[in-house]
Amino acid sequence: MPPETQFVSDLKIAVICSSNMNRSMEAHAFLAKKGFYVKSFGTGDKVKLPGSAADKPNVYDFGISYDEIHTDLLNKDRALYTQNGLLHTLDRNRRIKSHPERFQECYEKFDVLITCEERVYDQVLEYMESREPVDNSIVHVINIDIQDNLEEATIGAFLISDMCLMMAQSEDLDNDIEEVLHNFEEKCQRPILHSIVFN
Repeated sequence: MPPETQFVSDLKIAVICSSNMNRSMEAHAFLAKKGFYVKSFGTGDKVKLPGSAADKPNVYDFGISYDEIHTDLLNKDRALYTQNGLLHTLDRNRRIKSHPERFQECYEKFDVLITCEERVYDQVLEYMESREPVDNSIVHVINIDIQDNLEEATIGAFLISDMCLMMAQSEDLDNDIEEVLHNFEEKCQRPILHSIVFN
């Protein structure tokens, strides 16, 4: 991102799902449009996408480009992957960034890490707690469960965007976080998990 970009908030936000393909990317797109500094990641060992059958997923290494996945699926079965929305999803993704990124391979510091399912939340906590601290600055890890389908990803992105706008209005997030999350939880009617870790 160019250094002269003006963000709506000083918060550095990362949105994290399993494969950095659907939920985290939809929220990444929303937050970027709202003017937040945001990046997105996955925590899985591989990028896994639905295939022609439940037991035949498409599996890729992190680092492969969205373009390459798009071409691969197009060649495998254009009709299937158009119908299930994967080609559309990849099209959106490649307009945001070039490839899926794995959170455990990132060394950038963030203020807020937002996860889209409890298993990912646990993986993020485990990774952050295993790292050597750099400056002991506070990081808020927040989970909101979002089912991994296109419709839920869109709803989830709206909710994450609302939550980030509420956090951005706080002048002292470290002190206000519990209240902000309580208010958000009441508003969205979904349980929120929150932990503090350190950079």
